[in-house]
Amino acid sequence: MTVSLVVVDDQASMREALAVMLDIADGITVVATATNGEEAVAAVSRHTPDVVLMDLHMPVLNGVEATGRIKAATPGVQVVVLTSLDDDESILAALEAGASGYLTKEADRAKIEQAVRTAADGQVVLAPEVQRRLLTLASRRSRAVEEIDRFGFTAREKEILGLIGEGLRNPEIAERLVISEATVKTHINNLFAKAGFHSRAEAVRYALSAPAPAPYRFT
Repeated sequence: MTVSLVVVDDQASMREALAVMLDIADGITVVATATNGEEAVAAVSRHTPDVVLMDLHMPVLNGVEATGRIKAATPGVQVVVLTSLDDDESILAALEAGASGYLTKEADRAKIEQAVRTAADGQVVLAPEVQRRLLTLASRRSRAVEEIDRFGFTAREKEILGLIGEGLRNPEIAERLVISEATVKTHINNLFAKAGFHSRAEAVRYALSAPAPAPYRFT
């Protein structure tokens, strides 16, 4: 399978370098580039790529707003953020807008290529430093799981949803909870069915969406 890709960055040198680097990678074809979010939305409308590699801080329309528009119009297109920003607000805004991946520009070529391929497969892609931030944020929030009882999640399902929100993958969840990976998959399938989640990215966004208990509240 060849992954079609749109590269979005307002810096010409970065955009062109990424486009050349990724277009020669095995199994990836760059079908368009864009200099801002508005151009990105138009490019996706024209080409319907598998993945968009999206900068955040751009003129005309920023990456978060562009991601939201792209996901609203073409839910099947995956957006991977590649930015120099790694603050909590930027990370959460991008994930809540629909991004299925978040990398910082410190990522090397191999990590960016792998992120594009992983996102195309419908999986969440988070840089290690982003995972650490999400873990810290999740622990500070201690999200009030009783607020999601309307879905009828079991205690274990709530626990696993929280770990998904921290960015952990199935093997890591299994290790953390000292259960088998097959058991983790069963719980995830059950909570997805109860909540109507269609992807792991959606579960991550939901796990981070509950309001924080006092005294920690993020706006």
